[in-house]
Amino acid sequence: MQIRVLGAHNVESATTRLTTLLIDDTLAVDAGALTSSLSLSEQEKVTSILLTHCHYDHVRDVPAIALNISHFQKTIRVYSQASTLDAISNNILNGVIYPKFTEIPTPDNPPLKFCPLEPYKVEDIGGYKVLAVPVKHAVPTVGYQITSGGEKSFFYGGDAGPGLSACWEYISPQLLIIDVTLPNRLEKHSVSAGHLTPRLLGEELAGFKKTKGYLPPVAIIHVSPVFEDEIKEEVEQVAKELGANITLSYEGMRLNL
Repeated sequence: MQIRVLGAHNVESATTRLTTLLIDDTLAVDAGALTSSLSLSEQEKVTSILLTHCHYDHVRDVPAIALNISHFQKTIRVYSQASTLDAISNNILNGVIYPKFTEIPTPDNPPLKFCPLEPYKVEDIGGYKVLAVPVKHAVPTVGYQITSGGEKSFFYGGDAGPGLSACWEYISPQLLIIDVTLPNRLEKHSVSAGHLTPRLLGEELAGFKKTKGYLPPVAIIHVSPVFEDEIKEEVEQVAKELGANITLSYEGMRLNL
C-alpha cells in the first residue's frame, strides 16, 4: 500500500497544498488538493473518496473533480458521516454554488454518489477495509483506519484535538498520520479550534504506547506553514523523549506499507 501525500498543510500557497492523501492512486482521503495536485488522467483513476469532516480545506476539490469526472462518464463514491455529506449537499453542491453533481446529468449516472458511513463499522471500500472512528474537533469528524488486502494498515486522524486516546482501543495500525497544526505556545488556541500541538501530540502518543504496547512511525500533517520550523523543532523533541519515529509530511511525500 502506497500513501501519497498530495497536501500536507492547512493553507494553500505556491508551495503548500490543503490536506489530502491518495492511496494506491485510487482511494483519496480528504479532498483539499485532489484536483490541484493531479493530472486529468490521474483524477480519472480515483474511484472513491473518504472525507473526515465538512470543513472547506478538506472538501474543496469534491465539486472540482466531479466536474472533471463528468466528462469521463464515471461515478466516484464519496464516503463520510451523513452530517458531512449533508453539509456538502446543502452548502456546495446545491445548484447555486455548484451543480448538484449527485443528481446530474441523471440520477442513475451522476459523477458523485454519496455513501453514508457508520462509526465503528468496518466497510469494504475499493478493496480496502475502512473503519471510521469519531475524533474530537469543532464539527463532527472521524478518523480512518485503512487496511489493505495484505493486512497492512494506517490510521489517519483527520483534524483532531486532545482525546485521541478514545480511538486507540479500536485500531492497531503500522503507521499514524496525525494533525499538528500549531506550536506549543499557541496551545490554548489550538485546543479551542480542535487541533494538536507537539506537546499534546506527545501525550496522545504516550497514551497509545501504554494502551497498545507499541508505537508505530508517525507522520505529522495539517501543519501551519507559518509555524513549520517551530513545530518541527518541537516535534523532534517529542520524538527524542518518546524514542519515536516522527516526521513532518510534505507535498509529494510517499509512504509505503
